[in-house]
Order: sequence, then structure tokens, then C-alpha cells
Amino acid sequence: MNPMWWLSSAMAVAIGLSLGLLGGGGSILTVPVLVYLVGQSPEMAVGTSLAIVGMNSLFGSWLHFRHGRVQLRAALIFGGVGIVGALLGSRFTHLLPGPVLLILFAMLMLVVAALMLRPSRSALRVTPHETNWLVVAAVGLGVGVLTGFLGVGGGFLVVPALVILIGLPMPVAVGTSLPIIAMNSAAGLLGHVSQSPLNWLVTLQFIAFGAIGILLGVVLVKRVSPAQLRVYFAWFVIALAIYMLTRSVPQAIPLITT
Repeated sequence: MNPMWWLSSAMAVAIGLSLGLLGGGGSILTVPVLVYLVGQSPEMAVGTSLAIVGMNSLFGSWLHFRHGRVQLRAALIFGGVGIVGALLGSRFTHLLPGPVLLILFAMLMLVVAALMLRPSRSALRVTPHETNWLVVAAVGLGVGVLTGFLGVGGGFLVVPALVILIGLPMPVAVGTSLPIIAMNSAAGLLGHVSQSPLNWLVTLQFIAFGAIGILLGVVLVKRVSPAQLRVYFAWFVIALAIYMLTRSVPQAIPLITT
């Protein structure tokens, strides 16, 4: 078996582990893994990422729901408006050249890493308050646009939003983020399949190995503190983003200047 296949499979497990344990973050790795390890074009990688992240999140949703860690009202409102945003965002992906798309993705990765390096949201003590569902819907719409445009689940934004805006405990926010990610990813995928085909062998490979990671994450979410894992993961994301920029910026300059 090709060593790259094993490496990409190991990365799929790591993506699933992050989704199950942190409720986000792992999906930010899917596009660069598909581009640099699997060899897909950036446009195809975005669509494939949505299929992988969506299916893995759906599986994780079911596991968390069985443990009572999904708040359905928040998931339906946040995810419902996110579907609209994802359909809109998916229309813009193919308007940009591949290198420019990867530069935007790398910049998003740096933002995600910076958020992860902040103190853990699990340390927050959220006092009971009246939820402003209009604000929740607005954030959900923005996350949906990001999901459809760049092929990320947006859990790195969804989880803190659920904690801060709605007051959910961290484990419940992690579980609730997964059906939201699944809904956004499904809507974004609908906008991509007509523009770029999927490699179903690669998609099924990542879904299968990602499910292993999600199982591990769901088991560990109540047993370990994710704070240290988040820090290590953030630095890895920073290193990968820098690598992407060094590869993509020289390719993008001639496209921008001509």
C-alpha cells in the first residue's frame, strides 16, 4: 500500500479525533491534506472536504446525542440559517484561482490557530442569561458562508458561540456543534457537486478512518482536558499554514499581477 495512503489515513483519524473531542478544528486540515497528500486540486478538495466533514460530523452527532450532549433547538436554529449561508458561499469557491483559494485558506488557518491558543473556553463560567436568537442566527449565517466557501466545518467558531451566546456547557457545545457542521456541510456540498466531481474512493477512505477518530474523541471528551491538545494542534496548524503560504504565494503573484 502506498505510504501516502497510510499517512493520509492517519490524518483522517486525527481530523475525526479533533471533531469528536473539540467539536471543530480538525476539518481545517482536510483541504490541505487532500491537496498536498492526495493530490487533488483546491476546488475539488473543498467539495470533497465538505462530504468528509459532513458525514463524520453526522456520525459524531449521533454518538453525542446518545450521551445527552446535543441541544436540538440551538442546533436547528444555528444550522438552519447556516444552510442558507453555505449555499451562498459555495457559489464563490470556483471564482478564484487555486493558489488564491489556498492563500485564503492558510490565512483562515492562522486565525483558527490564534483562537485555539487563547485560554480554553471550558474554563468559562457562563451565567444564565436570555439568549438573543437573532445574534445566534447571524453568527450561524456567517459560519455557513465560510463552510460553503472554503470547505471547513466552522466548529472553531460554533463551539465558542454556543458557550458564550447560549450558555451551553462545553461538552454540550461540542456535541451540539456537530449536527450544525453536518447541516452546513451538506448544503455546501450541494453547491459544489454540480461544479466539481468527487473522488468517492478518497471520500470513503477519509470517512471511514475519520469515524475511528470520532469514536475516540467522543469517549475521551469527558475524561481528558482538551486544553493541552488544543495548544499542540494549534501550533501544528500554524506550521501547516506557513507551508501552504510558501507554496501558494509564488504561484498566486503572476495571477494577480497579470
